[in-house]
Amino acid sequence: MANAPASRMKRKDYEKELEKLQVELCHLQEWVKATQARVIILFEGRDAAGKGGTIKAITEKVSPRVFRVVALPAPSDREKTQMFIQRYMQHFPAAGEIVIFDRSWYNRAGVEYVMGFCTPAEHKRFLELCPTVEHYVVEAGIILIKLWLEVGMEEQERRFRARINDPLRQWKLSPMDTESYRRWYDYSRARDLMFKATSSKHAPWHIIRSDDKRRARLNSISHILDLIPYRRVRRKKVKLPKRSTKGRYNDQTGLRGMKLVAERY
Repeated sequence: MANAPASRMKRKDYEKELEKLQVELCHLQEWVKATQARVIILFEGRDAAGKGGTIKAITEKVSPRVFRVVALPAPSDREKTQMFIQRYMQHFPAAGEIVIFDRSWYNRAGVEYVMGFCTPAEHKRFLELCPTVEHYVVEAGIILIKLWLEVGMEEQERRFRARINDPLRQWKLSPMDTESYRRWYDYSRARDLMFKATSSKHAPWHIIRSDDKRRARLNSISHILDLIPYRRVRRKKVKLPKRSTKGRYNDQTGLRGMKLVAERY
């Protein structure tokens, strides 16, 4: 696999390309609604690999009713007694929906395995059964796309250190993140076991270099668009009707005496 580009992509170039791709995402959205397609896109990768920013770039110009993001917290005591994949399946898409998982059932192959939240037997069982379960998902007509954002060791450290002193990003740095930093090589081994066991013909892993966040976002969106056989759907041109003057009313009257927010800006 080629190394990450030496130079960071400039913001102006990034925003220009992002706008083009976001237009295509809007066309994808219309196709999904028109064809009643069902799509799952899952993002995995190390902590600070850029999953959140990539998902935001995908979803900021489309409807949350079509593009639905699922980022589940740690399982409750009740959920721990369920079938492992059960709490994920309840979020699977209905017709005309794209569900984006910000981390997914692959938690069992990553953080749960490395941190000891599951037994070695549970981990092994997951790797054995996962390709079969995903085969059923794909056979049911759901488009399943699995993306892994691969960040380098030095870049991950740089991002962690940037978060430590930035009040706007400190919330992103949890004790679990710092522990994952310490266990870099354990996560590398877990990643490679996961790829070997679960990158199947019907649901392969797609790996994206993410040392340059801007390039990673563009490459992720572009690749998603390549993987989904959408086409542009013709829409009827919308025309605004004339406003009726019947029952004309001073619509500012009802605001008198109400508490208006101070216009500080």
